[in-house]
Amino acid sequence: MKKRIIPIFVPHRGCPHDCIFCNQKKITGVSTDMSNDDVRNIVDEYLTTIDKDAKVEIAFFGGSFTAIDVDIQKSLLSVAKEYVDKGVVHDIRMSTRPDCIDQEILSMLKEYKTSIIELGVQSLDEDVLRDSIRGHHAPEVFKSANLIKENNIQLGLQMMIGLPSDTEEKCINTAKKFIELNPDCVRIYPTLVVKETGLENLLARKEYNPFSLDESIQIVKKLLTLFYINNINVIRVGLQATDDIQMGKAVVDGPYHPAFRELVEGEMIKNYLEHIVIENKVTSSITVKTNKKNVSKIIGNKRCNSIYMRKNLNVNLKTQEESVDIDKLELILDGEKFIKVTFKEIYMSLYNIYNL
Repeated sequence: MKKRIIPIFVPHRGCPHDCIFCNQKKITGVSTDMSNDDVRNIVDEYLTTIDKDAKVEIAFFGGSFTAIDVDIQKSLLSVAKEYVDKGVVHDIRMSTRPDCIDQEILSMLKEYKTSIIELGVQSLDEDVLRDSIRGHHAPEVFKSANLIKENNIQLGLQMMIGLPSDTEEKCINTAKKFIELNPDCVRIYPTLVVKETGLENLLARKEYNPFSLDESIQIVKKLLTLFYINNINVIRVGLQATDDIQMGKAVVDGPYHPAFRELVEGEMIKNYLEHIVIENKVTSSITVKTNKKNVSKIIGNKRCNSIYMRKNLNVNLKTQEESVDIDKLELILDGEKFIKVTFKEIYMSLYNIYNL
């Protein structure tokens, strides 16, 4: 069943803290209040474009939903619940802060049929949390996450890499702690310096340096490997491009790329194929039979993987579109040796290659 999301952007007013990286008006493009009539109009408009057999989800994004005045929460949720009760919407999702969850809040959310809660965790390193002015500590994340799961609500966790005081090791440790919590989904965002934020001020004073694009790719490929081998669904990597979220507009610095996830997954495939070439002493070519949906990440962005293999290993990388399962690849080495491999096996190999 196809999944379709109806996004409802809630203003920043719900957040009790101004985190150093955050300007929700720029990130979401929304600065005005959201009424229950607005919600109904947005949902009705989206439903006219959604196939009848799709699984539909209303998602409250933007500010910390559960920090908004409770009467406003109920007003917005009551509209979403109407559509769930009618059977035209299947899930209600929201994002919030770890320190804005308790049993009383969860009991209310369950009354209104909330089924998915994403926690904006960002990091589980105390120094990063402090220097990012998050306003909470790591234990609150574990408490809230476990409470959500105990209430049989799906758990999503969001992490950011490259915040003040962050390092690759801290990012990997955060990912491993996420895995311990066994979330239903994860989002990964490289930290971008957005206009009118504390981070922009730090950058101007030369007190902060964002991760480079390549540094971010090298870190996130390890995070994805960890999540993939633990069967955790990573539903987004990188901020979605909008009119504001582009370099030179709202974004003033940082590892922005509109196809960031493709860059990361292409790097992972390159690392695996390089390992295969070296291990099997390939001398001339490696041909990958694959489902057409995998071709772009095999050859890499702007054919960077093909160029790398030819330049550094003197091997031609080619693809053949076949009716191969999307989760499998068939490799032909030097035109004669065949290897069949699943993506799960590729990720297990990368786990060892990256010394995770």
